[in-house]
Amino acid sequence: MSEARRYDWVDAAKGLSIILVVMMYAAYNVGKYTGEVGVLHYVIGFATPFRMPEFFLISGLFLSQVIQREWRRYADRRVVHYLYFYFLWVAIDYVLKVGIAGRDIPGVFSGIAFAIVQPYGVLWFIYMLAVFSFVTKLAWQAKLPHWLVIAVAAALQMAQIESPSYAVTQFCAHFVFFYLGYAGSRYVFQIVDAASRRPALAWGALAIWALAEAFLVFWPDGHPEPMEMHMGLAAFPPLHLVLAVAGSIALCVLGSLLMRLPYTNWLRWLGEHSIVVYLSFTLPMSAVRIIAMKSGILTGTSALSVVVLAVSLAAPVVFYLLIKRFKVGEFLFERPAWAHIPGTLGSTDKNLAVRPAQ
Repeated sequence: MSEARRYDWVDAAKGLSIILVVMMYAAYNVGKYTGEVGVLHYVIGFATPFRMPEFFLISGLFLSQVIQREWRRYADRRVVHYLYFYFLWVAIDYVLKVGIAGRDIPGVFSGIAFAIVQPYGVLWFIYMLAVFSFVTKLAWQAKLPHWLVIAVAAALQMAQIESPSYAVTQFCAHFVFFYLGYAGSRYVFQIVDAASRRPALAWGALAIWALAEAFLVFWPDGHPEPMEMHMGLAAFPPLHLVLAVAGSIALCVLGSLLMRLPYTNWLRWLGEHSIVVYLSFTLPMSAVRIIAMKSGILTGTSALSVVVLAVSLAAPVVFYLLIKRFKVGEFLFERPAWAHIPGTLGSTDKNLAVRPAQ
């Protein structure tokens, strides 16, 4: 299987994931200021066990195609790639929010320096992808068996470790899903392939999963609050881990089934460009919430949350299309040659730049 080959269902699943991620921030952003719970809070509550795990699991699916590469090529594609976007957008955020809005220039530099060791804001996901890729390569080079890495990672996830280091906390909470995507990619592809060949049965299985998921999340006392979700039985660590994996696979199957329907290509496109949305959705999110609340046009938490979600998804897409149209600012979403490790594909080495990916 070529690394360059794209699977529509993978992109569709990533599209569903980025919608859920932005939905969570939209709901909590509005809930923080209204002090109320809207309809999106319940959707996010349902998705809590698998919302971020699914993103990490999918990110690991194609790792087996590149993990045997020598360190320079591997690090360029799987570590430097993510760190470039992480630090670029950390700098942009600090300049806008601290430098310009707060007029604190020293704070900009100290904040960026701190972001080296402490993942910043919503960009922690990009930071951790680089860390997970690096650690997985080390585990492969050390020839550690999959079962051992998965067992240790699962134990860390169920331990629900809270560390002063946000990087350590998120590593313990999510590394198992990234590694499962890498180690179990063959089985995920087999499940999705089987589901695509029996769509009626797959839809039925998804319905049963959704009912079980909702029951375990909301019973006996699970409920959303303006800024968080209190789960019911799903809060039990071993069950939470199982639901996270099951939900991640369910979203992959759902992505495959949706790609069989008409007018769903937008979801595939959104997933293919999910990093565009993830990097830049917070800026329009705060702006539209402030404008809507101060104008009084929207007052209900549910309606306001839906509008904030829609704008937060659409604005980065429009911004990206404008950049591509006028070819200005492409470095914001596409890594330039100077940001590659010298001698790797895409770097300023023109002899390498024309070689096909291997």
